[in-house]
Amino acid sequence: MKPARGILLIILAITVFSIQSGFVKAADRVPAGQAVFFRSACALPVVFIWLWLRGELTHGLRTQNYRGHIMRSVAGTIAMGLGFAGLKYLPLPEVTALRFITPILIVIFAAILLGERIRLVRITAVLVGLVGVLIILWPRLGDGLAGAGQREMIGAAMVLGSASFAAFAQIFIKRMAAVESTASIVFYFSMTSLSLSLLSAPFGWVWPTGTEWALLVGMGFVGGLGQVLLTSSYRFADASVLAPFTYVSMIWALLIGYFVFEEVPTVMMLSGAALVILSGVVIVLRERQLGKGRAAMRNVAQPK
Repeated sequence: MKPARGILLIILAITVFSIQSGFVKAADRVPAGQAVFFRSACALPVVFIWLWLRGELTHGLRTQNYRGHIMRSVAGTIAMGLGFAGLKYLPLPEVTALRFITPILIVIFAAILLGERIRLVRITAVLVGLVGVLIILWPRLGDGLAGAGQREMIGAAMVLGSASFAAFAQIFIKRMAAVESTASIVFYFSMTSLSLSLLSAPFGWVWPTGTEWALLVGMGFVGGLGQVLLTSSYRFADASVLAPFTYVSMIWALLIGYFVFEEVPTVMMLSGAALVILSGVVIVLRERQLGKGRAAMRNVAQPK
């Protein structure tokens, strides 16, 4: 393992994904489903080249669990679509902060779906994270359900839905990781998201302008590159080591939001985001500690 290389790769991946979000937000006129189509279609060449370079273009795509891939991919596609839609209603830093609830939801869903036990540390972290989300949303709740306030509440609901489906997708990946290759997970998600996005075409796609074409193609390319960088980072470091560095996206969201979209974050949004990030880091560190404990127990149980 080379953790420094893994950390560098995941920071690059998060940077690229932040640029992708900026592209989506800049192409505001393009419907979310159409954005998902371009994201998937333009990312595929990058994914194919990566699989070819790794020698996994054929055997790495074999699977016996098509149902698992479909469920993971559908959840991931819905998460992407809702996330793209939410960017049209809310500032980029706020969308990013709300998406940080995903690790918290994974803990909750893992307890419900996988029967994992949740002890005091993780329960406390989950509660702190939920308080952070409430602080972020509080000004939106105070604006009421009419006019701009209604629009922003719709955006917040979309982003929270995106985080929820992203958590479901991660749960499915957790189930599949022991028997499915990374190549197959990446490939079948790309193909499924491309197919599903076409279903949104009858609901109002638009013909992009020259600038929008550039934004959409660029979004797909950098999205595919980010996917490759993120996947590659786990070859050099454990997930528990890399997870805290995903919060670098908050820095990029603040910078892109301020300098590109003139979005000034509020004190409440930053305070809520800090609590959500703290909660996520505690959960990651706790998972790492539990993972080491399980590994030690397996070593003790092995015959000498």
